[in-house]
Amino acid sequence: MNYTLHQLLIFLKITETKSITKASEELHLTQPAVSIQLKKLQDQFDIPLTEIIGRQLYVTDFGKEIAVAAQKILNEVHAINHKTTAYKGQLSGRLKISVVSTGKYVIPYFISDFLKENQAVELELDVTNKTKVIKSLQTNEVDFSLVSLLPENIEVDKIDLMENKLYLVGNKDFKFSERQNDKSIIENIPIIYREKGSGTRQVMERFLESNKLQLVKKMELTSNEAVKQALIAGLGCSIMPLIGLKNELNNGDLHIIPIKGLPLKSTWSLIWQKQKNHSPVAQAFITYLMANKSKIMAEKFSWIYTTQQSIAAPVF
Repeated sequence: MNYTLHQLLIFLKITETKSITKASEELHLTQPAVSIQLKKLQDQFDIPLTEIIGRQLYVTDFGKEIAVAAQKILNEVHAINHKTTAYKGQLSGRLKISVVSTGKYVIPYFISDFLKENQAVELELDVTNKTKVIKSLQTNEVDFSLVSLLPENIEVDKIDLMENKLYLVGNKDFKFSERQNDKSIIENIPIIYREKGSGTRQVMERFLESNKLQLVKKMELTSNEAVKQALIAGLGCSIMPLIGLKNELNNGDLHIIPIKGLPLKSTWSLIWQKQKNHSPVAQAFITYLMANKSKIMAEKFSWIYTTQQSIAAPVF
């Protein structure tokens, strides 16, 4: 056997994505380069690692076993690298965080300086919907999760980072009074939803149900960015977190429609399972956040306070 770590890494990515194209994109390699390395790895085994049926790539049972072994090998390589840097007195290791999709507007600012100060730390950041985020926490696949709604079926510890506020948002085609409007106007406009499993959708549905609002028409999209583009195009309105709207509000592409009962409020929290045995890197990150979260809020998110003040200002 004469396979390389590079080949194992590429094969793992292929098993994750089930696609040469997607693997090459995520690894920032060309498709031919990925295909060549897969062939070189395959040439060392008499049993197929993958097979193509139609135009779809499938990993064989043997290939799945090799992928498990490859992951163990690469984990050991990472461990050797971390031990080397730790021996030199540097904080070293992996920090794994799962983040609900809107949290991508939050977490980079709370982690960037920590990574700059500890350059031997590797970050694995999975941005997905709330259901998958909570599952990764339950199965202990991550150190932390960033959520705006706490899970009901897991005991967690947490650090509250910042407030999350959701407003009714639309483009210039949806003009209403600049004073607060009655909630009933929502029944007369097309409302765009996030997908099932989204925390934003959960909060929005609670608001609609508690106020007994009956929607005439709705649309469902699978990401915050997709919703924003639909709003800009004039396809409807949606209840969205302010944190992800900075550029669109500043450019005038979108505006906030004042509604009685809004904004809806929650809190962005970094959570972890109670009694979790933190790695030195995870514990260092907790210490960093406790010492710096107020400073980060003041430096990176002052625009939110200014925007909220302008929304709350009375119009005569």
